[in-house]
Amino acid sequence: MSFAGVYPMYIEKVEKKGRTKEELDTVLYWLTGYDEKTLRQQIDDRTNLEAFFAEAPQLNPNVSKITGVICGYRVEEIEDPLMQKIRYMDKLVDELAKGRKMEKILRT
Repeated sequence: MSFAGVYPMYIEKVEKKGRTKEELDTVLYWLTGYDEKTLRQQIDDRTNLEAFFAEAPQLNPNVSKITGVICGYRVEEIEDPLMQKIRYMDKLVDELAKGRKMEKILRT
C-alpha cells in the first residue's frame, strides 16, 4: 500500500474530529523527519509504506515513548519493524483525532 493511499484517509479522520491537515503533517514530520517538500514528494511518487519509512530522514528518537493499543495490538510489542512503524503512525493519528494535546502526541 502506498503512503498516498492512506494519507487522505488520515486527513479525513482528523478533520472529521475537528483537527487540521497541518496538525497531521506536524505529527508526521515529528515521527519521520520529513518536511513539507519531502512529504509531498513521497505522496506524488506514490511511495509504498516500506519505502516511505526506509527513506524517512530520521525516525524520531522518542518513538519508543509511543505506547498503547492500536488495532488490538500493543505497539511496543510488535516484532516486525515495518509493522511497528506503521502502527506508531496509526497511533499518533488516533491520538490527534481523539483530541489529545500536541505536546502529549509529540512526547515533549
